Amino acid sequence: MSVLAAPAIGSKPKAASLRALRRRIWGKPAGSIVKLGGYRVKITDGPNAYMQYKDVFVHGIYRFASDRPDPLIIDGGGNMGISVLGFRHDHPESRIIAFEPDPQIFELLRSNLERNDADRNVRLVMSGLGAEEGSAIFEADGSAGGRVNESAGKATVHIERLSPYLHEPVDFLKLNIEGQELPVLRECAAAGALQNVRRMVVEYHAWAGAPQELGDLLNLLAAQGFRFLVHDFDAETCSITKPPFKHRPHAHWFCLVHAQRP
Repeated sequence: MSVLAAPAIGSKPKAASLRALRRRIWGKPAGSIVKLGGYRVKITDGPNAYMQYKDVFVHGIYRFASDRPDPLIIDGGGNMGISVLGFRHDHPESRIIAFEPDPQIFELLRSNLERNDADRNVRLVMSGLGAEEGSAIFEADGSAGGRVNESAGKATVHIERLSPYLHEPVDFLKLNIEGQELPVLRECAAAGALQNVRRMVVEYHAWAGAPQELGDLLNLLAAQGFRFLVHDFDAETCSITKPPFKHRPHAHWFCLVHAQRP
C-alpha cells in the first residue's frame, strides 16, 4: 500500500507554520522561485502558491490510499505543478497524466517538475478538457483561475475529451477545470469511461450569474455508482460558504466533491 499519512503536528504548530509560510511568499511576484517544503517552485504568484501548497500538502485534499505502488493518476488542471508534486510525493512510482491549457503556465508546470526531478512517468498535455475536441476561447488570468469563456476570453486553446484517457483503470482523477467539470463528466459517462475511475476529487465552480449545477453533478456520480463527500475548503480558501450566509451577486463559490466506488 502506498499512502502518505497526514502531517503529525498539532493544530497550533500547523497554524503557526502556515502563518510563517504566508508571510514569506504571499507578496512574491510572478516568476519567483520559492521553497515549498522540500521543493523549489517557480510560481504564478504568491497567493496562488500559498493556497495550493496549504490545500495539497498540509490539508491533503488530494491524498488517497492505493493498493498498488504505481497508481495511474489523471490531473485535470495541473497549473504550476503543486498538485503533481503532491501526487509524486505521496506515490513516488505513480504514473501521471496532467492537463494544462494555458501555454505560459504549462511552461511553469514543465519546468517545476524538471527542477524537482519529478517528471519521470509524467505525461504533460497542453490542452483543456471539455465535452468535445476542438478549440475554445480561453480567459487567462496568469494564476489559477483561467477558464474557457467565449464572452471574455482572448486566447484560443486546444480542448480534448477526457474519455479516451480512461481506457484502463484510473486510480485517481482530479478535475479542477474552472466550470467544465459537469460537461466533462457527462461526456465520460456517455462514453462508458467513468466505469474505469476508482476515485476522484472534483472542484465544482459556481460562477456568478451562471446556472448552479452541483445537484446535477452529484446525481450523475450517484447514477455512475459512486459514493461521495462534499467539502467547502477552509475559510481562507473559500470564505463565502461560511456562516452567517450572505449571497453576493458578483461572487462565485466552489467546493470539493470526493467520489469513490464502494
